[in-house]
Amino acid sequence: MSDEMRSEIIRLAREYHDSRPREEFVPGTTYIPPSGKVMDADDCAHLIDASLDMWLTAGRYADRFEADLAAKFGRRYAKLTVSGSAANLLAFACLTSWKLGDRRIKPGDEVITVAAGFPTTVSPIVQYGCIPVFVDVDLATHNVDVDLLEAAIGEKTRAIMIAHSLGNPFDVARVAALCKQHDLYLIEDCCDAFGAFVGGQHVGTFGDVATLSFYPAHHITMGEGGAVLMNNPLLAKIAESFRDWGRDCYCKPGMDNTCNKRFGWRLGQLPKGYDHKYTYSHIGYNLKVSDMQAAVGLSQLNKLDHFVARRRENFSALESRFRTLGLDLHYHLPEATPGTDPSWFGYLMTVRDGTAIDRHILTQRLEERKVGTRLLFAGNLTKQPAFRDVPHRVHGSLENTDKIMNDSFWIGVWPGIDAPRLDYMASTINAVTQELLAAGH
Repeated sequence: MSDEMRSEIIRLAREYHDSRPREEFVPGTTYIPPSGKVMDADDCAHLIDASLDMWLTAGRYADRFEADLAAKFGRRYAKLTVSGSAANLLAFACLTSWKLGDRRIKPGDEVITVAAGFPTTVSPIVQYGCIPVFVDVDLATHNVDVDLLEAAIGEKTRAIMIAHSLGNPFDVARVAALCKQHDLYLIEDCCDAFGAFVGGQHVGTFGDVATLSFYPAHHITMGEGGAVLMNNPLLAKIAESFRDWGRDCYCKPGMDNTCNKRFGWRLGQLPKGYDHKYTYSHIGYNLKVSDMQAAVGLSQLNKLDHFVARRRENFSALESRFRTLGLDLHYHLPEATPGTDPSWFGYLMTVRDGTAIDRHILTQRLEERKVGTRLLFAGNLTKQPAFRDVPHRVHGSLENTDKIMNDSFWIGVWPGIDAPRLDYMASTINAVTQELLAAGH
């Protein structure tokens, strides 16, 4: 009877989801957000199924999601966590572990990154007492200038930690080769780039560790969530330790003594036989997910390829419309990094030098006309109040980073944007652009 009841509850949940009214698009009235989630009855069914178990921490769905996620990337291990920012923290933290011996990253070591990005790509570097070294980006791909990155490598450099900007991969093959040449760790922040490829190889497979975000703005969602991916079994065990309170034990929730010597360890200065479940090898956190979150993520993963294809279609549609309208005369339009197949997160536009357009006025007017906009996150992290007193080094100038901070914005390409919305976005941006050009600002 219980199985029949469960099936009926899930059937009704699907029916309820599909019966909800869909929003009708009214140009100029309906807001077009720059990012958003696309959910269906399968997602609802997975969520309800997991909730009926009343197993509130990570369980059967988390196990399946981690396994399927690792397989999707071509990685051996995926460790779920509460956000993409937490994933970045765990990715960096595991490289500081004493278990890595002389290869561990230590306070005072330098880590090369970019200032034109999201703060929590850089925050772990600071939180573990290391020195971020900022290099500039190019305006076409809004990604790291690899020539500058190579020149920035010094005696204190121990790692490179950079995001694939707005779903457009940086030249990760060349960066990975530099890391191998100089014995550096590479941490790929793939939070905005799930589904992107470089030379036919998935981003997130070039570095030692990669990260993902499953926030509703991202390619797939579990509400709040993220993941760390790697091939090295030691790094996987270390990442799990930092995520799970810093404990040395690797038993899953609800399980004991999988090592068959729970009371036979002797670690640190603890008495022999101290319960391994309460032995801690790292200064850790509690960054685990619930099985209900994982259930939604597993369902969404089945739709990833469709979502990525829709993002690429929407990007191409905007590209075609903007070039037809001649907007490339007034804006730098985004270009894919050569040899890559991006999984676009947004469509970045940068006002060209000498063009009488004020980005601040432009984005305000677009928002007033219901076209959602975002900036390229922090703009220039070195100018942010949170990073004002953070020890750091800048190699060369951050000229393009400052240009992006002052003159760039992006609009959405997520799968919920359809052709009528694309038409309205393009015509509205063109109309506001012409108004500002005519007014001289």
